[in-house]
Amino acid sequence: MDDSQSRRAAPSVAERARSVLATAWSCAVTAEGGREELVGAHTVTEDGRVLLEAPEDSTLLAAAVCAPRGEPSAVVEFADVAPVPIRRRIRARLWMAGRLVPEGGRPAFEASRVVLRQESGASVVDLDEFTAAAPDPLATAEARLLTHLADRHADAVERLTRLVDSDSLRGAVRVRPLAVDRHGLTLRIERARAHGDVRLAFHAPADDVARLTERIHVLLGQAGAASTPRALQRQRADGDG
Repeated sequence: MDDSQSRRAAPSVAERARSVLATAWSCAVTAEGGREELVGAHTVTEDGRVLLEAPEDSTLLAAAVCAPRGEPSAVVEFADVAPVPIRRRIRARLWMAGRLVPEGGRPAFEASRVVLRQESGASVVDLDEFTAAAPDPLATAEARLLTHLADRHADAVERLTRLVDSDSLRGAVRVRPLAVDRHGLTLRIERARAHGDVRLAFHAPADDVARLTERIHVLLGQAGAASTPRALQRQRADGDG
C-alpha cells in the first residue's frame, strides 16, 4: 500500500535492524555446513555483537575456534514476528553474515554484513550505523502494547480507520495493530484475500510508554473529529466479504 501516511517519520533501517535483534527470542545459525536453531540462547551487546549459549553437543564452539580469520564463515538469521494474530505474521527478517569467534568459552558472532528484509524490500545495513544504532525505545514493550490494544481496545483500533483514506480501506474486512515505534502506529488492513499496511504518524516522538499513551489519545481525538466514520465491511461466511 503506497499512501502518504506510510512515508512519514519512521526508524532508520539500522534502528529497525537493532530492534529486531533486541526482541527476537530465537535465531538460526548456519556454520561449517550445519544449521542449528537456538531458542532463548543468545544475548546482544551494546555494539550489536551476538553472544550464543550453544548446547553441549553443539558444533558452534568448534566452528568458532576453527573459523578462518577475516573471512565470513557463518550466517545468523532472526525473524520479527507480529505479536497479534494476522496474515503473514513475519514482519521482517534479519540476516547477518560474519564469523564466529570463541569468547569466554562460548561462541560470539561478529557481523561483516547485515541485511534487513521487510515487506517493502531488502536493505543492506551500513555496519557503522548498525553498531552505533540503538533499538527503538518501545521495542521491548511493543508485544505487550499491541496485544493489549488488539484484545482490549479493538473499537479504538477500528475508530482509527477514520484517519485512513477511503482507497486504502476499499474491501477491508478487519483492521489490526501491526507495529508501533516511537514515530507512529502501523495498522494492517485485511481484505478477503489480500492486505495492506497504513502508518499513522505521531505528532512528536514517543520515547516511553507514557508518551505513547498520549500520542495514541491524540490520534483518537483526531479520529473522533473526522467527519464520517468508515465502517469496515463484515466478512461473509464464505470468506468473500
